[in-house]
Amino acid sequence: MADAAKDKEKSQPIVVKKIVKGGGHHGGAWKVAYADFVTAMMAFFLLLWLLNVATDEQKNAISNYFDPTHPKVSKDTSGAGGVMGGLTMSPQGAMANMQNPLTPQQINKERLRGTDSQSKVAQKSAKEIAREKEEKKRFKDAEQKLKQAIQKDPELAKLAKNLIIDMTPEGLRIQIVDQEGEPMFPSGSARMFPKMEALLQKITEIVMDMPNEISIRGHTDSVKYASGASYTNWELSADRANASRRVMLDAKLPADRLNNVMGKADTEPLIADDPSDPRNRRISIILLKEELTNPLPPDEEPIGDEGSGETGDEAAPGEEFDDDSEDTQEDSGSPRPKHPIGTFRKTPGAVEFP
Repeated sequence: MADAAKDKEKSQPIVVKKIVKGGGHHGGAWKVAYADFVTAMMAFFLLLWLLNVATDEQKNAISNYFDPTHPKVSKDTSGAGGVMGGLTMSPQGAMANMQNPLTPQQINKERLRGTDSQSKVAQKSAKEIAREKEEKKRFKDAEQKLKQAIQKDPELAKLAKNLIIDMTPEGLRIQIVDQEGEPMFPSGSARMFPKMEALLQKITEIVMDMPNEISIRGHTDSVKYASGASYTNWELSADRANASRRVMLDAKLPADRLNNVMGKADTEPLIADDPSDPRNRRISIILLKEELTNPLPPDEEPIGDEGSGETGDEAAPGEEFDDDSEDTQEDSGSPRPKHPIGTFRKTPGAVEFP
């Protein structure tokens, strides 16, 4: 029996099962490729959307940024000014054993010269700041005086809603605005109503003692004249501004206070959403800032500034050395006197341009 059992066990086949790991026909590698494809498509459509919403100016700026031939890029000779800015460790074409050590980059004075001049324009001197403060106070006082004067006059008090006073980059702006049913001029005419003339006289009285020059501008609405008419809104706005000028001069405003008189037609509407609104018909009187009409002279730089490479013996633009005292002053070793003579400076030989 035992032998029969052993023979039976030997006759049974041995089955080995192999377990194959991973799912699907190709496994999970396709998921990674599909994710990369979806990411690339998302970036592509995002690029299309950005190109669609970008303006032409923005596209041009981006294009110029990556263009090495653009003047703003190609004019820079140092490594710090180009597209791929960086420090230069050695001169171009130098041998390995002749390379210079890495040093802090030198400041390019030629490049910074424009930046310095722009910063000087942006920065204001103490005199300019003081004048601006005084001017703002003067503008504020004029605004208060004008409002009080109109409220005190029963006839002009009715026109308080026709008066708009605000500050602009040019200066204090006083606008006499038409209202619905309350015009300052007859329709299509430059002959003003008496109430408009009285209001102009009151404004002139308030601004009479102020040093600011005045700009008078006429504005109309967008309603056009009949087709083929030779008289247009341009002539009408200019005639109304000129009529306002005559009234202010008759009210003893000095003629030299007038800077300009302009007709703007309907090019600068007060109510941009409704060009035909009656409030667009108005006269603007602007007290111009003194920095626009009478700028202060720039601060003079000292001669022989340290680090500039110039000496104190060199004459500044507009100055030269005195001919009579030239020899005697050289012998004594003292500085020679200077006299303004234009934009040249005297040299031992020929005339040299500054």
